[in-house]
Amino acid sequence: MPGQRGGDYCPVSAAVSDSPDGPFIPSDKIILENGSEGAWDQFVIHDPYPIVFNGKIYLYYKGEMGGTPNSRAQGLAIADDPLGPFAKHPLNPVINSGHETAVFPFKDGLAAIVSRHGHEHNTIQWSPDGANFKIAAITGLMPIAPGSYIPDAFTDTKDGRGITWGLCHFRNQGFPDDNHSFLARFDCDLSLDLDDPEMKETDIFNHPEIYFQFGLSDAQKKRIQETQPY
Repeated sequence: MPGQRGGDYCPVSAAVSDSPDGPFIPSDKIILENGSEGAWDQFVIHDPYPIVFNGKIYLYYKGEMGGTPNSRAQGLAIADDPLGPFAKHPLNPVINSGHETAVFPFKDGLAAIVSRHGHEHNTIQWSPDGANFKIAAITGLMPIAPGSYIPDAFTDTKDGRGITWGLCHFRNQGFPDDNHSFLARFDCDLSLDLDDPEMKETDIFNHPEIYFQFGLSDAQKKRIQETQPY
């Protein structure tokens, strides 16, 4: 079955409510299916992220090229209705890096936070048409699994104002004895209505302990000792 890897089959569905507070009723409908065998998004579809753009629903999602986490990329599917049918964009994947997708209206196009994984990680990208993205900035301390507060996400604006805050997701905390997750707020200056020079600083000087906690593995130490005895 497409999308099945070790029993993990997770296409995109939806639940519907008249209020953001719920109650939500499952649609009992798959609105975006995994790719066919051999497709870049065959194995995984995660983190669906809808935006209204150009009068349509632009649904961004994460896939894994080759089925490995380090080859994650972002796809786009477009529909006239939130419940589909969605048509995958012929340029997929439209962003060839990133663990999660965080897209928001910016000026007359769409901007994307590309965090973790891939050779374009830790970048902010921008696209005039929602499909052809280019790197606009490089930054640091990217939020993990960002969920931005986007007042104009569904207004089909041609004057996107950007974002200043949102929630992010820290997982596998206290592993293995007290494994848990928690949500945290992040703040940023990716907005046309804010100018905070401190938030634009990319030269992050971390405490030495941050570096030391990523020490060499036993195998790496052995290799170095054998090849560089001094």
